[in-house]
Amino acid sequence: MTRAWGIFWSLYMLFFAVPFPMILYYNIKSESADIDYSNPWVALGVLLVSIILWGILLWGYFYKWILSNFIAKRNFERLKQNGIPRTATILSSESVSQDVYDLTLSFKNLVNTEIIQKTAVNDGKPDEQRFEAGKKIDILIDKDMTSYPYFMFATSEAGIRKMIMTWTMLGWLALTALIIGYYVFSYKLESNGMGWRFISFYHPLFVCPIVMLGYRLFDKFISVFTANTDESMIIKFKGIRTSAKLLSASQTGTYINEQPMVRFELEFMDEHYKKHKASIKKLVDLLHLDVTRQEAVEIFYLKENPQQIAFASDLDEIIYA
Repeated sequence: MTRAWGIFWSLYMLFFAVPFPMILYYNIKSESADIDYSNPWVALGVLLVSIILWGILLWGYFYKWILSNFIAKRNFERLKQNGIPRTATILSSESVSQDVYDLTLSFKNLVNTEIIQKTAVNDGKPDEQRFEAGKKIDILIDKDMTSYPYFMFATSEAGIRKMIMTWTMLGWLALTALIIGYYVFSYKLESNGMGWRFISFYHPLFVCPIVMLGYRLFDKFISVFTANTDESMIIKFKGIRTSAKLLSASQTGTYINEQPMVRFELEFMDEHYKKHKASIKKLVDLLHLDVTRQEAVEIFYLKENPQQIAFASDLDEIIYA
């Protein structure tokens, strides 16, 4: 259900990023008898900026769809050679599809604090039943926690599926060809012998990449107010678990999806019995506001920077794929 909801919202946002600006532009243009040609230098500037914006988008897709797979494979091989070994206990195992399992693991992190980690695994040897609840399995952890993946199963092998990568590359090339084709189509349809003077700030060639990049910026803006997965994983794998006294909890005035952002002021003792005070912001579900009235909460903190903390309950729920 969550995946279907995500697909729906992706298509919904895509409609307002691409088809909707085109529908508005060509409807308004068809109803106008006059052709509004821009100043040639303004038009040239708009054209140049639109090309740059599309270039940024295409590079982002190329990195996410293609290049990141090769980088992950390289990091995977590095981790297999230099990773810190740990033995994990499988607390629970749930089959989600053929040979794919959702696991809940328990193991010691880089500072020997026991942590719980949820992850998924594709079992290449299902006959051995290696991923049943109660069994133990060897894992490797990145000692520096600087790049994906942060941990892996010791028996895992890295590989890139050539067929999938080929289709992905063809998809990226097709998208690039569509964008270039739209430039050619627009020029032939609208130039009327006046060159690129038809292009303007409200032309889809300019508006569409602006909207799509706006979505990216909005995601980054939201991430400022929510837990950053990379940062949380670092605290989880390099942090020490302790109990913190809740000094106060107050609303910041920020709401996201009708959930209030709450600032928690905490006090705790580190492993050297030195007292620290730290604050952390968190979106709190309206059904779980009782957390603001607790006397103590479990947290993780970084030994080298005790001000960098995270709630243990949040870290336990991180799903690492």
